[in-house]
Amino acid sequence: MYEFKLYVVGRTAKATRTIEELKALLTSAFDGHYSLEVIDVTQSPQLAQTNKVMATPTLEKVTPEPARKVVGDLSNSETVLLALGLTPE
Repeated sequence: MYEFKLYVVGRTAKATRTIEELKALLTSAFDGHYSLEVIDVTQSPQLAQTNKVMATPTLEKVTPEPARKVVGDLSNSETVLLALGLTPE
């Protein structure tokens, strides 16, 4: 099981699009064997600070270890997976 956290700012059109595209990528790549927690840094700034999130969007792979982060444009599926050290199942 893969565990991810996505940090966004608000519920803007850009944030909504990022969430939808990421869910589609993860569902396709991992056949639904993942959890995704979306964290709005305007509502939970302490979580962003604790996890050293300095920019959005930030995608964090929590498990399996090692933890990794991707910051910025998440639209290129292959690049995102490679940056997280993952390959589709």
